[in-house]
Amino acid sequence: MNRRFFLKDFGASVGSGVGGMALASLFAGRSQGVEHHVPKAKRIISLFMHGGPSQIDLLDYKPKLKEMHGQELPASVRGEQRLTGMTSSQASLPVTSSLFRFKQFGQSGTWMSELLPKTGSMADQLCVIRSMHTEAINHDPAVTLLQTGHQQPGRPSFGAWTSYGLGSDSEELPAFVVLISRGSAARPADPLYARLWGAGFLPTNHQGISLRSSGEPVLYLRNPSGVTEAMRRHQVDTLAQLNRRAADRELDPEIDTRIAQYEMAYRMQTSVPELTDLQNETAETLAAYGPQAQQPGTFAANCLLARRLAERGVRFIQLYHRGWDQHYNLPSDLRLQCGDIDQPCAALLSDLKQRGMLDETLVVWGGEFGRTTYSQGKLELTNYGRDHHGRCFSMWLAGGGIRPGVSYGETDDFSYNVVRDPVHVHDLNATLLHLMGMDHRRLTFRFQGRDYRLTDVAGQVVQPIVS
Repeated sequence: MNRRFFLKDFGASVGSGVGGMALASLFAGRSQGVEHHVPKAKRIISLFMHGGPSQIDLLDYKPKLKEMHGQELPASVRGEQRLTGMTSSQASLPVTSSLFRFKQFGQSGTWMSELLPKTGSMADQLCVIRSMHTEAINHDPAVTLLQTGHQQPGRPSFGAWTSYGLGSDSEELPAFVVLISRGSAARPADPLYARLWGAGFLPTNHQGISLRSSGEPVLYLRNPSGVTEAMRRHQVDTLAQLNRRAADRELDPEIDTRIAQYEMAYRMQTSVPELTDLQNETAETLAAYGPQAQQPGTFAANCLLARRLAERGVRFIQLYHRGWDQHYNLPSDLRLQCGDIDQPCAALLSDLKQRGMLDETLVVWGGEFGRTTYSQGKLELTNYGRDHHGRCFSMWLAGGGIRPGVSYGETDDFSYNVVRDPVHVHDLNATLLHLMGMDHRRLTFRFQGRDYRLTDVAGQVVQPIVS
C-alpha cells in the first residue's frame, strides 16, 4: 500500500471526504522523520548577523596586533589569498588592531569584546568557535553556502532540510519560521533573498515562512469583512476536494503539498495572532529582552518570538539581523549593531535555561564570514573599516548538546589564518545535523538522478564540541 492509497482509505474511514484528509495531514506534519540516532536537540534557533561581523573586534582577541598597528600586513601572512575588488587595488594594507577592550568572562575565562557584556555574562553556556572558514569572498555566495551547502542558488536551505528530515512538532505552526530585523547602523543593507529559506528541490511545504515585521505578521491572515470562520472552513474543504481530484488524475505529489499548506494556513489564522500576543509575558521577561522587546520587527522582539516559537514546537527558527557589512565607520556602526543584539541574545539564552528548554534547543550565532585584519581605506586614529575575510571567522553555539564554556580552534596572531582545529562551513552543518539526530551523509534527496545532501560531498562532525 503506497502513501496515496493509505491517505485515501484513512480519510474515508475517519470521516467522509476532506475532514479525514485534513486529519491525515496533521499526522503527516508531525512526522518523527528520519532520526539516525538519539538527538541531543529538538530544535535550532539561528541568530544570523547578515554582512559578516568582525571577529577581531568581538570574539577573537589578538593583543599582538597593537604592536603591529599601522604597519604593512606581512606578505607571509597574506600568502596567495585573493582580495575583493574593494581592497585589491589599495596601495597599502595597514594592520589594524581593535579599538575595543577585551576581557575574560565567566569561570571559563572566555575572551570577548567590551561591546558584548551581556552575552559575555553567559560565557559559561557558550562554545566559541574561532576557526570557522569558507571559500566564499562575497556576501551572496557566502550566505548561500552557509545556509544551503552550495555557493550557487537552487539548493534547499538548512531549515528546509531539517523540516524534511524531522517533520514538525507543531500542529498549528510551520516547521520552519523566518524573522528579519534591520540593524541600527545607517548603511545600505545587502539583499536577503527568499531562496535563502527556500525548499529548493524538496517538496515546497518545507520552505520557511517569513513573518512580517509590520502590519499583520502574515498577509491576509484575517478573514475579509463578511467572511465567517465557517465560510472559510467550507472554502478550504472545497479547495481540498478539487485538489484531491487533480491529485488522483495527475499523480503530482506537489498537489498533496498544496492541500496540506491550505490546511496549515487555515490553522495559522488562530495560531499566529496568539503567538504574537505578548500579554501573557511578565514584566520581568519583557525587561530582560530590553526596551525594544515590544516593538515588532526589532531583534529584541524577534528573540522573544523565537522563544515563543520554540515553546510551540517549531523545529527551525531563523533570525536575520542586517547591517554588519562594515567596510567603513566600523567602530561607530559596530557599537550600534551590538547594542541591538547583546542584551536580547543573553536574554534568550537565560530565558530558555530558566524554562528548562536550553538543553534541547541549539542556539547558533554568527555571520557568513569575518573581516580583514587590515583597514579598508584610510586608517584613522579612531576610525577604520574592514573588508570581507573568509579565511577565518568566529561563531558561538549554546545549548542542545554543545559543550558549554569552551573555546575551539585558533587563528594566527593577525586573525588572518586558522592555525589549529579548522571548522569549515560543511563541518558546522554536519555537526548541527548530528545534534538534531541526523547523519549528514544519510540525509539525502534524489533529484535529477543524483542523491543530494546539505553538506554536498564534504563535512565532518566536530566531536570535541559535542557534549
